[in-house]
Parts: sequence; C-alpha cells; structure tokens
Amino acid sequence: MVVQTPGVGPVATAPPGQLCLGWWTRAAVHAGLVTAGLSRRLGLGAGSIIGGRVTLALDRHALRHLAAGRRVVLVSGTNGKTTTSHLVAAAVRTAGRVAHNAGGSNMADGAVAALAEARDAEYAVLEVDELHLAAIAEAVDPAVVVLLNLTRDQLDRATEVGAIASAVGQALARHPRTVVIANADDPMVVSAADAATRSVWVAAGATWLGDATTCPRCGSTLTFTEPGWQCSCGLARPTPDWWIEDSKACTADAVLPLDIRLPGQVNRSNAAMAIAAACAVGVPADQAASALREVDVVAGRYAVVHRGGQDLRMLLAKNPAGWAGMLSMLGEPRPLLVIINAREADGRDTSWLWDVPFEQFGSRQVVASGERAADLGVRLSYAGLEHRTVADPLAALEALPPGQIDVVANYTAFHQFRRRLSREREVAG
Repeated sequence: MVVQTPGVGPVATAPPGQLCLGWWTRAAVHAGLVTAGLSRRLGLGAGSIIGGRVTLALDRHALRHLAAGRRVVLVSGTNGKTTTSHLVAAAVRTAGRVAHNAGGSNMADGAVAALAEARDAEYAVLEVDELHLAAIAEAVDPAVVVLLNLTRDQLDRATEVGAIASAVGQALARHPRTVVIANADDPMVVSAADAATRSVWVAAGATWLGDATTCPRCGSTLTFTEPGWQCSCGLARPTPDWWIEDSKACTADAVLPLDIRLPGQVNRSNAAMAIAAACAVGVPADQAASALREVDVVAGRYAVVHRGGQDLRMLLAKNPAGWAGMLSMLGEPRPLLVIINAREADGRDTSWLWDVPFEQFGSRQVVASGERAADLGVRLSYAGLEHRTVADPLAALEALPPGQIDVVANYTAFHQFRRRLSREREVAG
C-alpha cells in the first residue's frame, strides 16, 4: 500500500549519489574521522563530537557540503528527539542507506560526524537540538523537519519557550520547500509550524501543557476543549492529517497498525510522527510502519541490564514534560531508582523537580540517588513518599530487592550510570 503524505506533493531534492567534495573539505573530513577514531581507541568516547568539531574547525561550511544532494530529515523538539530519529531512520532505511547521528550528538558537530561516516548515503536523518535547528536547517536545506514539542528544558541554558518557538518559526519560513511534520496538540509547535509553507499535522498528544496555558502569539489564555484548543486571536489546533486510534496510525485514506516494541503512549505518538516523516520522503506508509518494530533500544533507553539478581530497565527523563510521558511507561509498581545530576548538559537549576508529579509513584519502593540526591529527596518528602536517599547509584541498588527494577535518570546521570554498569561487568568478566 502506498500512502502519500497528506497535504504535500513529492519532496524536491537533488539526485542522490556519491558526494563530490572539494579537496579541502575532503581533508577536513579525513582529519575529523581520524580524530574520532583516535578518541575511540583511547577510550575517550564515541568521538562523534570531537571529530565533527575538528572537521568544522578546518572547514566551517563542511555541514553544507556534506549534506548536498541528500534527502535530509531533521528531528527536533524538547523531548523525544532521539527515539523519534531512530524510528524515522528505521523507516527510511527500507528505501536506501541512511546517515544518522544515532548516538544523540545533536548539534552541528554531531551532524557533520554522522554525514562524514556515511558519505554515500542518499538519505540523512539528523536529531537536532531545538536551539540549533535554525542554523542546521540553513546549512542542510532539509526536505523534512519533524517538530515534536516545545517545553521548558535546562532553564539556565535555554531561553523562554515562546522565544524558542518564534525562532523556530522564522527558520521554517526561510525554507518554503521543506515539509514540516508538526504536533497539532502542542500550541507552541503550532505557533512555530504555522510559518511553514508545507505542513503535515499529527495529533501526537501533549502530556505536558504547563508551558502552553497562554497563547504564544498574543498572550491570551488558551481554551482547551477535548480534543482541541483555541485562542480568541484565531490560533487554534489544526485539523490533523494523521491521528492515533486504538494503537493505529490513521489518515483519511489508511489505517496502519503501530506494532512497536517501545513502551508508552508517547512512543506511539513518536511512531506516528516517524511514519508521516518517512512518507514525506517517498517511503510507502505500510513499509515505514512495518520497519518500526526493529527499534527496541534507543541509545541505551528501554534496555534491560542484568546485574546480580536484579533486572534494571533503563529509562531517561530530563524535565517535567519528559517525566509526564515517562510516568505512563512505568506500569506495574516495581521498585524505582531515580538518579538526578545537575551538570552543564542537564542544566544546573533543579527547580524543575517541583513541577514533576512524583505523587504518582504511589506505594512504590523509591531510592533517590545521583549528585543531586538531596534535592530530589526533599521533593519526594514533600510529595509524601517514603524513600531512601543514597547518593551513589551503585550503592543505591543494594538498598533495593532482587527482581525487576525501573531506573529513571536525567541526561548525564543516565549515561554515567550506564558507563559504570559496563565497567563493572568488564571487571567481573
């Protein structure tokens, strides 16, 4: 079955094929790849960031040169970028080779590294930090932009959400050929995507509306009437081209099963956005939907790690909106380890913890951990939850029983904990 993306025609792109790079760009790319390889051999990390930075330092137009001639899909928003980019990449991979920053390095250096590693790929699926979307879109002239949501995140790094939405809208207006796959249920996203010439609206839901109670256009209070929302100035929820019914992605012409292996309603919404994006670059809808089942672990998220007699399900949530979606994934009341750091990549300000409805933990056995375990412990106490506070996550596991345990961590805590578990297994092995 072939389902064309509702509301848009074929995406205009240059013919795909082997890139024809100038000698200086080739040299810059080679230097970046060598640096990345050295980083990996020395155990300093995956090397994508440092490799991309070296390439850009030598050729500041490398991103533009590496993207030329490819059909590029950019996936952006505050939450769900990594997961959705993996789903889009799986779907588009059924049509050809894909360059993808699968590790989540979502700024220009990560995009350059991904494109350099797959120079003969005719497609690129790039996760992009929302604060860097305008600059990266300017360089790659994307065929498709997926805009998931826009909420508060890293309060000491990011500007006010309305300002981000305005900047994204201005960027989209500069690319009239780009198809924008946008979440119709998020007022901030609609405000931004309304500037696009070619929009495809997906009823992807909004688990968190704490940053969208007022109109991003005029400042008036929004009126929410299920399933829609509207403002007296005329900004309103668009009629969706895609929606979800009974775990199926639907259009006016098709019904597709969302047979995915990732948990939670939020990931079914991500899957619907991914199918719409794949269709926009010419992938048949049923082919795209079938491919999504290949994705079960995303950069360590949703993986189950066996440690002694414990089975640790690894989950990531980094802000109130992310937690709102995460709570729907927790399911049965397993013991819970929550790990919170406040490093630069997390944002130093932990006041966002007070906007997370931890009260929904109910009677779970909870241990607060991480570099900001004390802050988290105070919040859990005010939520009326019995808990223990153990700063070291590995030591915290000793306070939990054998069996299945959910581990929820914010960004740096998640990756730090995974590395420690990996080193522990290497020593034991």
